Formats: sequence, structure tokens, C-alpha cells
Amino acid sequence: MNAPLRDLPGDFTPDEAARWPDVAHAPRRRTTAIRSAAAAWLFRNATRRVDVRVEFPDGSTSGRDDERVLPRMIIRRPDAFARRVGTDGLIGFGESFMAGDWTTDDLVGVLTPFATRLARLVPRPLQVLRTAVLPKQPDTEDNSTANTRSNIARHYDLSNDLFALFLDESMTYSSALFADLERGTRPPWSDLASAQHRKIDRLLDLAGVGEGTRLLEIGTGWGELCLRAAARGATVHSVTLSSEQQELARQRVADAGLSDKVTIDLCDYRHVEGSYDAVVSVEMIEAVGEKYWPVYFETIDRVLAPGGRVAIQAITMPHDRMVASRSTYTWVHKYIFPGGQLTSLKALDAVTRRNTTLRLTDQLGMGMHYAETLRLWRERFTTRRDDVAALGFDTTFRRMWEFYLAYSEAGFRAGYLDVHQLLFTRPDGDGRRRRSRR
Repeated sequence: MNAPLRDLPGDFTPDEAARWPDVAHAPRRRTTAIRSAAAAWLFRNATRRVDVRVEFPDGSTSGRDDERVLPRMIIRRPDAFARRVGTDGLIGFGESFMAGDWTTDDLVGVLTPFATRLARLVPRPLQVLRTAVLPKQPDTEDNSTANTRSNIARHYDLSNDLFALFLDESMTYSSALFADLERGTRPPWSDLASAQHRKIDRLLDLAGVGEGTRLLEIGTGWGELCLRAAARGATVHSVTLSSEQQELARQRVADAGLSDKVTIDLCDYRHVEGSYDAVVSVEMIEAVGEKYWPVYFETIDRVLAPGGRVAIQAITMPHDRMVASRSTYTWVHKYIFPGGQLTSLKALDAVTRRNTTLRLTDQLGMGMHYAETLRLWRERFTTRRDDVAALGFDTTFRRMWEFYLAYSEAGFRAGYLDVHQLLFTRPDGDGRRRRSRR
């Protein structure tokens, strides 16, 4: 079930309203009335073709008109909802949930049909207005060397204790790889840690990591991949920009007696030096930004020894949707991952061909594995809501985080998002290096 809703638009505490100004106050600007009227019409029109039952306070409904039991989206404050969506699009849609303008007892069930039809919700003639009416990504969130650490800190330095509440004991914050998902099962929580190890081990196998391997890991997380690589006999250099993650990962490595095998540095990937037999990076490229994809891969190409292998796990989206949304500022940017940008397989293949000697030579899609991973995290998070509050996170934060987990799960269930394990090699054994543009 969802967190209790606020009963009134203005029942934020003064401190909470100061922390969440755009949630506490629906927009009232010169163009708000026009935008909100347009948004209300577009929403009712769009939901006629979505497998969701939308219920309004006056008793009217929208959605598919059939006898199926559909997920219920209950609009409690239609005026505030329309003002938010009309002003800020999907940012306003997420903020309206955070504020309690709408609710549901099946958040993923509501969001998945919207994600399935996301490219078609707005009539095509109006899609050309996208760049004119929707917010642009702010320059302050560009993933330059000056900004990247603060972008990372806004998510990963929230609290190690917060992440520990909903991650399994491996503290792995990326898609797992379950053993029997193809049979249509819904894996239980008890399977998650082994599925995370299966994911890590497959990446290490792809990269050829074993005894004596010099491994570079870009993006440490909380250190589980370091531990498993070092246990194979590899020497690991891992880099992160999260001081919270570095501290806990170093402690876990020390507790395992592997400090002589693993070095974890607070370092931007662009500044890595040395030569490595393998490079592994798990769901870190999403934080790089399209502008910096060339330098990301050029850096890997520069430090990879002749004959080396690169294994990357990356969240992807269809290439046409990536192109259409590349400059849009989204709810996820504003509240979860500032500066983030999802890529596509086509874009990854193109950027490596254009800028490096690396070639994409193997891939495995695992989107439904991520949907199930996110389900387990979301269920764990919602059942430990009181523990989250005890860490000092307020109601708006908890609703934000629940929306984020459900929003992400819906994207994978709809097929709008995917995640791939990718292998890059130099097919001809080319050991040439290209100078990285810094």
C-alpha cells in the first residue's frame, strides 16, 4: 500500500515545504491557466486508450471502457494535478504524486500502461512543441569534471543506511540476473543475493577476470564486484565519486582481508592512469551524459592493455526515444539522477566505432530481470517505511522514492527500458591507443 496521503494541499510543515517547494505549491504563473486546461484535455484524451481506470472527484471516469478490472488512478485534486502537468509535463506528473494530488493502490499497475504508450500519449502534431514547452536540462547538472561529483553525491551520498534498508546483503544497486526467470516465476527476496552474484560473475567472465588480472572498475558501488574479483585472484583498482560508497566499500574489503588486492579511489574516470587487462563498469554510463560518452570510451581505450576486454552493464532505451528525449529535463533528473542520460545499443556501437578501437562483440538483454529486481527493492522499501522515517527522511521523500522505484519497474515491464551486459573487445588485437579529450 502507498504511504498515507495528505488530506489538504497546504498541510506541509514549514520545514518540509522549504525542502520541497515545487511539491508543496502547485504552479501559478501567467500561462498556468492555459497550460492546465490543455493538460486536462490531453490527459483525458490520452487515458481513453490506456489500460487504467481514472477516477475524478465528481464521479466521472476515464480510461478503457470495458469490463476488465483495471488499475485505479484516483485523482484527488484535479486542478493542482492539471496545473503541475500543464506546466512541467512528466515532472509535474511525478510531483503531483509526491504531493498526493493523485493516488493508487497499484502504482506499478498504473504506470506500466502509461510507459507502454509513452511515445503515443501526446498526439503527433503536438509532439513538435516538446522542445518549446518542456524544461531543458540545466547547465549546472552537466557532467563536467566540475559538476559530476555533486551530481553523484545528490543520489549516492544520501545515506548508506537508507540503501541498506532495501538492498540485499551484497549491497548491489543494479539489475540482478535470476536463474529461472524465463519460466515466468516471480523470484522471492531470498533469491536476490545469489542473482546479484550471478550477474557479477557473468560480467567478470565476460571480461576474462581471473588469477593475476589487472582490473579497473569504473563505479565502485558498495564493493561487491571488487570482493568477487579479488577472490578470483585479480588485482582491482576501483574508482568512485561517492565518498559514502568509498567508505563502506573500503570497510567491506578490509573485513574480507582483501585490502592488499583492492584499491578504491575517489577519482573521476577521466583521470584514471595505468594499464589494465580488463575494465568492468556496472550501470555507471547512465551518469556520464551523452556529451561525455566519447571521452568515457576513449579513457577505457587508453588504459586497456593489448588483448584486453571490457564488460559493461548499461540501461538502454530504443534509439528513437533516446534521440527524442535527449535534451528533456525529466522528473528523474530533478529528483533522482541529476545529469543522467540513458543510452541505446545503436548509440554505444556508434560512439565506440567513431572514437575508439573497441567493438561491441557480445550482448545480453535482461530487462525483465531488472523489473523483478526493482519489484523486490520496492516491496522491501515500502514495508520498511518506518525505518526510513527513523533515518530522518520525511513523507515527501518516501513518496518520491516509492514513485522512483515503481516508475523504473514500469519502464522495464513495458519494454520501454532494457538493460544489457555488453562485451567490447579489439577484434584484431589492436593495442593502439587514442588520446582522450579531457
